[in-house]
Amino acid sequence: MYDKPVFLTREGRQKLEAELKFLRDVRRPEVAERIKTAKEFSDSTDNAEFEEAKNEQAFVEGRILTLEKMIGNAVIIESDHGHDIVRLGSSVTVVDQEGERQEYTIVGSPEVNPRQGKISNESPVGRALLGRKIGDQVEVVVPAGILQLSVLAID
Repeated sequence: MYDKPVFLTREGRQKLEAELKFLRDVRRPEVAERIKTAKEFSDSTDNAEFEEAKNEQAFVEGRILTLEKMIGNAVIIESDHGHDIVRLGSSVTVVDQEGERQEYTIVGSPEVNPRQGKISNESPVGRALLGRKIGDQVEVVVPAGILQLSVLAID
């Protein structure tokens, strides 16, 4: 569970730290209160509210442990502009075989957001683009088949 480096931008690390703080300071006490209340109001051994609160507590505690590990193993991606090789933190403009342009930012897996064009360095497209230069052609095996991309710009 995240014993390897976790690549994050500064913004990504701040988001994870904010989520961790929220879970510790807000969600954990809320769930503890739900458990306490459910125990007080039930005499029966079959208490659905209590079971649900215990399940939520397990989720919150699990997420806290995951976030602590991720933050502890974080390696900050410096997004210096002006490089001629695609690397973590790079924004890359590509064109596919149909002439459609796409822009991707290569990030670590915790920051992936396809709607914002943020793809993982571990994804097939991200892996294929790493180390490439402007003008390079890449073929990527994706579930829909083979995707051919040309690197147009690196920022």
